[in-house]
Amino acid sequence: MSQTVAQNEGEQHVAVHEQERALPGDAWTGAPLSRLAGDKNLLRILNESALDPSENASASSLDLPSLLTSERIRRRSDISRVRPLESSLPQAEAIELPVISEHGQSTSTALRDAGVRFHEDSIPAAPKNGDPEIVPSLSSSVAPSILAQSETDSTALALSPAEKAVFRRKSLTHFLALCWCVFCMGWNDGTTGPMLPRIQANYHLGFALVSLIFVFNTIGFIIGAMANIYLTDRFGMGKVMIIAYAMLAPAGPFPLMCAAFVLIGFGLSLQNAHCNGFVASLKRHAHTKMGFLHGSYGLGALISPLVATQFAQSRTHWSLHYVISAGLYVTAITVLWIVFRGRRQQDILEAEGETGSAAENAVDSNKYKLVLGLKEVHILSAFSLIYVGLEVTMGGWSVTYILDRRHGNSNSGYIASGFFGGLMLGRILLLWLNKKLGERLALFLYALLAIFVEVTVWVVPSLIENAVAVSCVGLLLGPMYPILMNHSTTILPRWLLTACMGYIAAIGLAGSAILPFLTGLLASKFGIASLQPFVVSMMSTLIVIWAVIPRARLVPT
Repeated sequence: MSQTVAQNEGEQHVAVHEQERALPGDAWTGAPLSRLAGDKNLLRILNESALDPSENASASSLDLPSLLTSERIRRRSDISRVRPLESSLPQAEAIELPVISEHGQSTSTALRDAGVRFHEDSIPAAPKNGDPEIVPSLSSSVAPSILAQSETDSTALALSPAEKAVFRRKSLTHFLALCWCVFCMGWNDGTTGPMLPRIQANYHLGFALVSLIFVFNTIGFIIGAMANIYLTDRFGMGKVMIIAYAMLAPAGPFPLMCAAFVLIGFGLSLQNAHCNGFVASLKRHAHTKMGFLHGSYGLGALISPLVATQFAQSRTHWSLHYVISAGLYVTAITVLWIVFRGRRQQDILEAEGETGSAAENAVDSNKYKLVLGLKEVHILSAFSLIYVGLEVTMGGWSVTYILDRRHGNSNSGYIASGFFGGLMLGRILLLWLNKKLGERLALFLYALLAIFVEVTVWVVPSLIENAVAVSCVGLLLGPMYPILMNHSTTILPRWLLTACMGYIAAIGLAGSAILPFLTGLLASKFGIASLQPFVVSMMSTLIVIWAVIPRARLVPT
């Protein structure tokens, strides 16, 4: 019997030791489990451990391992003696976040500069009587399109070298097509000077009546300026020019010639507006391209008098010169169609990798009202009107002035070529000086020097000196128009830029008819000698207007 009891006690002792080994290493650092065999000892330990079990509970009713491994069984004083776990706790899942690279920052900056394009129906129209320089507010409903377009633009900005080469080739092709178009414009304006004395002699007209061609030209310019607001995204121009020159070629009655000049004015207005607006909308090398674009105008105006003078010397075939002009515009239309295919300006810009303004297409319904609501547009238009009018007056009436006041011969028509040749060189060769001095200061300098040189034409009775001085005036006047167009991009809203540039250019072309007409009126009353004081006064007016034009500033995109 005693052996059986001893055997049972030994088995209980072994079982207790096995339970002790089964516990985790850090769960128990106190006395051996054999000391907890009795209920009283167990209750004493539980009370010391701040447990509150029922007094009627027995040791057999408690889950001893889970009880001993609970957090509440440990004393704060025992925490320092706890042994570390043999196996480490499972680590949290590591999440790697993408690092913002410089490319991402440049992409974000490029997107901010370029603007995020929206669908036309996603952007509300500008409020009534609101400030047209404030971007129309966007509702929350367009947020998905913003994100989608941002992803598209950021992807498009990561271009491969092959894609960049394609974009450069397309951009160059588009620019050369516009240069040819502007060359034809210069050809048209350079024709008037040498042909004006022949028209006057052929129809037996005085200065006032022959100036009517400028009046009707003005009518065409104004119509084109108004129509351009609604045609700013298209390149459909030039067909009316062919019709106009076809009307001039037969040397019909003078009223027919005046009607033809209305069509010429209309076509030139659209042509000049769209070419300037397109180049001004470019993000890459816009200032340099603007200089070369107007240099093309000077080249056309340089070559045209050389040809027109030969025709002007003929009494019977002088009007055939306009057949050549019509042929040039046939080529211009062909080039424009092959290159642009009648697409909208925004589509063309995207085809060469340019990103347009976000809201430029969104405010189309209110574009006319918004453009006319900008006071800067009217100040810039006033400068354009005086400048372009002064340019055409110099090229058109200088030949008549030299013939009458300096007693020149039929070769005096080449003086107009000298003026427009200087115009072309000034727009290209003085680009570096514009950047060095700053365009605003450079224009003041050019205007003051031009006034000084023009005064020498007024007071020095020398044919050679006058011819050289007229060429120098052209050199100094040349950079002014590209500077005006470049400056416009720094003070006008980007989403209205094309329409604004078109309006400014069209009003300038209206000046190319108004000022020569006023010159004809003054010449009919005071003689052609009134040309020089009139030109000097207009140059002084340019300085005043340029001083009023706001300086460059940060404009909304």
